[in-house]
Amino acid sequence: MNVLVFDIETVPDVASGRRVHGLEGLSDDDVAKVMFHKRREETGSDFLRLHLQRIVAISAVLRTRDLVRVWSLGDPESDEAELLQRFFDGIDKFTPTLVSWNGGGFDLPVIHYRALLHGVAATRYWDTGEEDRDFKWNNYLSRYHARHTDLMDVLAGYQARANAPLDEIATMLGFPGKMGMSGALVWDEYQAGNIEGIRNYCETDVLNTYLVYLRFELIRGRLSHKEYEQELGRLRDTLRSENKPHLEEFLTAWADD
Repeated sequence: MNVLVFDIETVPDVASGRRVHGLEGLSDDDVAKVMFHKRREETGSDFLRLHLQRIVAISAVLRTRDLVRVWSLGDPESDEAELLQRFFDGIDKFTPTLVSWNGGGFDLPVIHYRALLHGVAATRYWDTGEEDRDFKWNNYLSRYHARHTDLMDVLAGYQARANAPLDEIATMLGFPGKMGMSGALVWDEYQAGNIEGIRNYCETDVLNTYLVYLRFELIRGRLSHKEYEQELGRLRDTLRSENKPHLEEFLTAWADD
């Protein structure tokens, strides 16, 4: 079985914000300030509505029978439509189990809206049995199907009041947790041109999700304790072989715990 763990990072979609709020003539920075202000008036929070967020990074851990791979889709110069197309191309190629933390409440709805905006086709992803009969009973869209496993939802028993942040769960389990950045800082880093830093941060987030997923596979009996330790070892070997500073830092933090 192929498993694709994924995470996204977003910034304000100033182009849509400019159209929706009639802000023609304002700079991107000023449009974003207006968007944040309007949202604070509505909710007391800067967190924008999902359809007004633009994806700047999609990171993934892919586990197939033969390998485990960690990377960010596309290049730092790739536009949003290319990131989305690569994401859906991976689903077409591998038909993986998608794994996320709050993917049902955030990542996938954002991906849906952005695919709608760019006209990115994804036949396999949207299939609910019309093309493949097996997808009638297990597809990516139904909340209670396992083809997309939202770990936050599952572990909370689908009770919103029981939801927990990934950072705290990862730290509780002895994994590194958040490193070097947070979602609240992504817009500032994006304005500073630090796309590579955002992609690196997204990769460490998705690694935490993958590690929690392996522990979940252990408690539901899909991995024995020996197999679980082997998977951890395989991941450590992969991270060492990449020879990238942010992955080395992740390994160091993991070992320190």
